[in-house]
Amino acid sequence: MKHSDIFRKRTAVLITKHKKEEVIFPVLSQTGMNLKLLDTIDTDTFGTFTREIERKGTQLEAARCKALKAIEETGESIAIASEGSFGAHPTIFFVSANVELVLLIDTLNNIEIAGWEISTDTNHSHSEVSSVKEALKFVNQCGFPSHAMVVRPNTAGDNSLILFKGITSEKMLKEVVKKSIAAAQDGKALIETDLRAIYNPKRMKVIEKAAINLLIKITSLCPECSWPGFEIVEWIKGLPCENCSLPTRQTLKHIYQCKKCHHKKEVQYPDGEIFCDPTFCDFCNP
Repeated sequence: MKHSDIFRKRTAVLITKHKKEEVIFPVLSQTGMNLKLLDTIDTDTFGTFTREIERKGTQLEAARCKALKAIEETGESIAIASEGSFGAHPTIFFVSANVELVLLIDTLNNIEIAGWEISTDTNHSHSEVSSVKEALKFVNQCGFPSHAMVVRPNTAGDNSLILFKGITSEKMLKEVVKKSIAAAQDGKALIETDLRAIYNPKRMKVIEKAAINLLIKITSLCPECSWPGFEIVEWIKGLPCENCSLPTRQTLKHIYQCKKCHHKKEVQYPDGEIFCDPTFCDFCNP
């Protein structure tokens, strides 16, 4: 079998209960794999955005646990799992970002390939409200009702188990906000955007892009041994400034490496530019 066809006609199982197959399957069908859904496992046991269950380990480790669970449950040798995170953008300060991972594990060939995507197009947000009017003002800024909300008492006390997820109607929102305000010690409800993929179209789009990144890596073959997953492992800065020719923080080259034979390849000027605009030069534009 050619390494480029290593996944063709084999069955890959995707573990999810939040409809991620709707954006992942159309992308990965291009690999020639037979894609199967496993939605009988409660993936919330690996961690929840609403903090009832804390995620164990890193984003990659959590996705790996999901994939291996899918292999254990189905007996298949290929599994796909998705894991998302929200927080501060790694390079753009004070901006919230959504980082998505779509991971493929092939235990038959000992392959692990990760597709990543980071986006600032997210409605990751929360607000403490004292009235239904304040609640409606907040949710209307977050894409409600196409994007669902989560509501709970802000300071719960003995009512810590009160939690309303997947709120997608104004009628239900008003009801749960009133209940949460009444149960809260400080008389406030805490409203958060529901970050589960099935309830968050913005996040679903980022998952799709992560799946596309995975597909690119699957079809990127090592020039030495033709193994899939030949990908960038290092970004070298230093693209020279067009004005002063001094090195800048813009990317000068990419270093690719094979997971199988560890062959490396250097690609200079990966963005097609041999000079950097002086706007991004710390010497010309300090």
